[in-house]
Amino acid sequence: MAAAVARGGVAALRRSSLLTSCNFLIHENLCVRTGLLWKQPPSRTFFSDRKKLHTAPLGQVFRLRPFHVLIATGGGYAGYRKYEDYKLEQLEKKGIEVPVKLASEWEGGSASRFSEGKPKSKPGRRRPRSAGRHRVALYKSVPTRLLSRAWGRLNQVELPTWLRKPVYSLYIWTFGVNMKEAAVEDLHHYRNLSEFFRRKLKPQARPVCCLHSVISPSDGKILNFGQVKNCEVEQVKGVTYSLESFLGPRISTEELHFSQAPPGNSFQQQLVTKEGNELYHCVIYLAPGDYHCFHSPTDWRVSHRRHFPGSLMSVNPGVARWIKELFCHNERVVLTGDWKHGFFSLTAVGATNVGSIRIYFDQDLHTNSPCYSKGSYNDFSFISNNNKEGIPMRKGEHLGEFNLGSTIVLIFEAPKDFKFHLKAGQKIRFGEALGSL
Repeated sequence: MAAAVARGGVAALRRSSLLTSCNFLIHENLCVRTGLLWKQPPSRTFFSDRKKLHTAPLGQVFRLRPFHVLIATGGGYAGYRKYEDYKLEQLEKKGIEVPVKLASEWEGGSASRFSEGKPKSKPGRRRPRSAGRHRVALYKSVPTRLLSRAWGRLNQVELPTWLRKPVYSLYIWTFGVNMKEAAVEDLHHYRNLSEFFRRKLKPQARPVCCLHSVISPSDGKILNFGQVKNCEVEQVKGVTYSLESFLGPRISTEELHFSQAPPGNSFQQQLVTKEGNELYHCVIYLAPGDYHCFHSPTDWRVSHRRHFPGSLMSVNPGVARWIKELFCHNERVVLTGDWKHGFFSLTAVGATNVGSIRIYFDQDLHTNSPCYSKGSYNDFSFISNNNKEGIPMRKGEHLGEFNLGSTIVLIFEAPKDFKFHLKAGQKIRFGEALGSL
């Protein structure tokens, strides 16, 4: 009997101790939550006999945040694109022509009306239609404008000083950035990714060629060049887009000081102002590791700006071989004017994570803004009562900049003896010669 009473007393004592411990923990957590001494979230506590086992505090458990998602997706995409670029470079070094994998009209929904009647593929070869259609449709459904705005905000987040060198070093290694050319080589100087992307160069890093009339406006890779034929421009070899779709309706002749073209002429012929001249084009792709500013390619005057809000699909050469009229779908800024031989235009084409296109002398330009809808365009004239000459630009003068990388397209008028000094696929740097008479 005495033993039973003793066992009951011990059990009651244990229950009392357990309740006291629980009450103490609850009281402590309430005091910490409601007081001014909040230091960490409550811990999960388990009891085994009379020993307390604590798990990690809830606040220390990893939480998936938008920052982590952007870093993971951005890093994964950058690595994938780097691998694709590497494969293309290896094929080009071996002299193997990269085949065009163009989505057909019903796959991409973007084929030009000028492509009717052209063969879609080689006889005897079948492509996986449903797979191609689904890939293109899926890619076009991605909200690239929204993602690019989110990426732009992330780029402007100031990084802790201790984190700057590891982050920038990874980017330098991934994209082959040459920091010896940068005006400021110290990585700790750049407060955020945006500043690092838009880094300036040392004054003598890019000497401007004085012997040729047209120079490269930026660093990059030559995708295509030559004469414009049949109102179409080559995006990459074998893939074209409509000249009129790309530039938009012709600007008033009074604004550009051009003579009125005879009625009935094609859009291409209307841009040519002098007899005996031809229309030429050059496409330069800026990779993420390139210098991101662009400059005036010649001495000319800018009379008009046309902004096309649009998609922000990748303009990587691999994608450019896949989607017809890619440049006509993407957001772009067309600067139009004239030089000594007639019509001249420079177009900055946006791309994924490159929602920001800045023109230094145009403070009214706001790209990738939600207030603009795709499928429209906005015009702005630099010709006014006080300034009838437009904006004069000297060869090599700073013109604008991208965030990350994108594409520059030059379309200009020149005499028939104009010759390019280029090879398709070659690397080029700002200031080097594109061509001359």
